[in-house]
Amino acid sequence: MSDAPKTRPKVPDGKSRFLTTRQMQANEKGYVGYDTIWESFQKEVPYSTPKKP
Repeated sequence: MSDAPKTRPKVPDGKSRFLTTRQMQANEKGYVGYDTIWESFQKEVPYSTPKKP
């Protein structure tokens, strides 16, 4: 077995319709996490009071 440090290969960004995932940098223990970014898929419309009859 070699004494070379274990490294994870760089993974390209994962993209779907409303979600993007990115690989984060490894921490001091060697853990590699993933950052998820959600895009809004609902429109937000300001509330207006309905007209009275």
